[in-house]
Formats: sequence, structure tokens, C-alpha cells
Amino acid sequence: MDAFASMDALVRQKLRTWPQHPPGLKDHHMGAYGAWMRARPGTLDDPDQPHLKLPGSNRLRTHPDGLWLCFGGTEADPFVDIFAIEACGSYPNLLDKRSRFAPSMHSMLAVCSADWLMQPVSATHAMPRWRYTGLLRHPPAAPLVLPVRDIRVMYALRQRHYAAFAASQIPHAHEFFAPVSAIIGPEGWQHPPLRAFIARTSPLANFFDYAGVSAA
Repeated sequence: MDAFASMDALVRQKLRTWPQHPPGLKDHHMGAYGAWMRARPGTLDDPDQPHLKLPGSNRLRTHPDGLWLCFGGTEADPFVDIFAIEACGSYPNLLDKRSRFAPSMHSMLAVCSADWLMQPVSATHAMPRWRYTGLLRHPPAAPLVLPVRDIRVMYALRQRHYAAFAASQIPHAHEFFAPVSAIIGPEGWQHPPLRAFIARTSPLANFFDYAGVSAA
């Protein structure tokens, strides 16, 4: 196994221990009415894990190292907000992964297979995923394909790449960068600075919040 593959495998191993919502975020933090679920990485026997794609494309699929889906809307008008984590072992790898999430005129789609939706949320939560989404009234007979409303991506870089990138580059609004050690460190997702950093990816962080705000 080469260095890139081993780093990706270690990151995915760590991410399997993360909760159903990204640390530091809750369901309402993305403005959705449904709920977060971790889509990738699943358990080793999880069938046909969700992926991302562009409309009309059957081959060019994106499989982030970590992917959380926040289901929202209604059965007639559903959507998902996504939080993704991509481990990047080199600059070319970073550029390739950034290109997949670059702003474009095309809508990204999240595809959840019927088999995946029929499985329980987790080993400790027996509810079927399709019911947990809050979008479906009946078990699915076909894949659930949802437009992606909002994207947040955190790129995990090797320390030397992270330092050089942070010193010279300006991220896009949906991009967040961290050294890979923040993910694979001993505290993992419970590390307070990491949770605070991920909390900044919430769209609510773009709005001023104080006690006097009202809907009037």
C-alpha cells in the first residue's frame, strides 16, 4: 500500500468512529427540517454507500472520504445539504478534489440507493434510514436522488502542504482546510478545537445573531 492509499485508509478508519452529524453541527445548523446522517464511510459491509454526481452522468461519480447528508424539504420537494471531508496526499490530489466541488452552473446530485436506505441508521439506532430522513412515507423501491442545496468541504492536508497552502492561497467560501493530524489525532472528533472549526462551516455562521432579532 503506497503512502497516499495508507493515509486515505487511516482517515476513513477514523471517520467511521464519528457520529451521525458532523461534530459541532446539529440538524438545524444547516437550516434543514430533516436530519444528518453519515453517508461515507459506512461500515465495511454497508451496501452501495451514497455518492455525488452531476445530472446525466452515470460514470463520473464523486466518493468523498467523509460525507454527511442533511436531509431537508418535503417528499415533493426534497434536498440535501452536505458536509464532506477529503484527505489529500499531494498538491495534484488536492487540485483534483477541489475541482469536483468547484462552483458551476450544474446542480450536484446526491444518490442514495434503496438498499442503503433500507438499512438501520447505525448499530445503536435501529430506525431504517429512509424513515429517519423525514422525507419518505413508504420504503423506497428505487434510489433516492436529491439536489444538493449547500456544500461545505473540509480538505485534510499533510502538514507541509497545509502550511504552504495556508500561507499563499485564498479558499472559496465553501472550502475549509485543516492538517490531517486534526482528524487522525488521539482525541478524534471530540477534540474541542476541531469541533469549533467544523461549527464555522454552518450557514448560520454567516448571520449576525443577538437576542433582539425577530421575524418582524
